[in-house]
Amino acid sequence: MSPTTSVASAIWRQLPFFVWLIALWMLLWGQFTVLAALTGLIVALFVTRIFRLPAVELSGRVNLWYGVVFVVMFFLALIRGSLLVAWQTLDPRRYPGTAVIAVPLRTDDDLIMAHVGVTASLIPGSLIVDVDRDRRILYLHVLGVSSDRDVENQRRAVQGWESRIVRAVGSPAQLEAIRTAGAQTPREGGAAV
Repeated sequence: MSPTTSVASAIWRQLPFFVWLIALWMLLWGQFTVLAALTGLIVALFVTRIFRLPAVELSGRVNLWYGVVFVVMFFLALIRGSLLVAWQTLDPRRYPGTAVIAVPLRTDDDLIMAHVGVTASLIPGSLIVDVDRDRRILYLHVLGVSSDRDVENQRRAVQGWESRIVRAVGSPAQLEAIRTAGAQTPREGGAAV
């Protein structure tokens, strides 16, 4: 492979990361202008050159259909979670039960784990409090839990987000891990911590 090809390949692999950093910069400033995009590009170049992070290996696979399904389901979960938390706050007769639950993930990928954690934390009513990277377990503090059934429903909901994310951007090996775990439907992972 020639040096030109390897440089082009490296730029192509890092392009999604750069686009994400530029979009994040524009969101932070609340400006969607050419100037904001250019300053975001400068900041992205500065950040990636000064703070050398290991290269993020993307799967190279994006399924647009499952990406749209993820986005639609995420917005529906945001609305549902917001209404549920608002109702629990306004209902003085009932204290919404809380729990810290352990959610074992079925894939072994830091990027997927990060996406699942962020998604679960953005939905009102749950928040990531700890991550066990070695054992692939997310620990969430959740509202509205009053029984073991509620704990299991929360655990399955987070694993559902993992499945949607893997179907949208995961590698073929990760897809197989999700399918295999779905076929076995293990009941391990414990109850509330």
